[in-house]
Amino acid sequence: MALLDIEAIRRQVRALDFVRGTPAEHAMWREDDADSRANLAIEGIALEPDEEALFDMLRDEAVPPALATQIILKLLGHPDADPALAITPLEQAC
Repeated sequence: MALLDIEAIRRQVRALDFVRGTPAEHAMWREDDADSRANLAIEGIALEPDEEALFDMLRDEAVPPALATQIILKLLGHPDADPALAITPLEQAC
């Protein structure tokens, strides 16, 4: 990923209409995220600092995993991204 403007992405995320996770769900998502990052590290695939910051922000905002995936797809301009999702792809944000 290119250098990310985490605060600009956070503003877009906060403008989305979605149901944030409950405290129990949020705790589970954080644990799952920590496990995923540990697995990446074991495989020698470390996240870049801005990628870490993006995933931290998505967890801080209690974004459900399915929506977090769609946000990342949209940021990357992936063809499977939801075209209606109000997130600006990175190549357009530059």
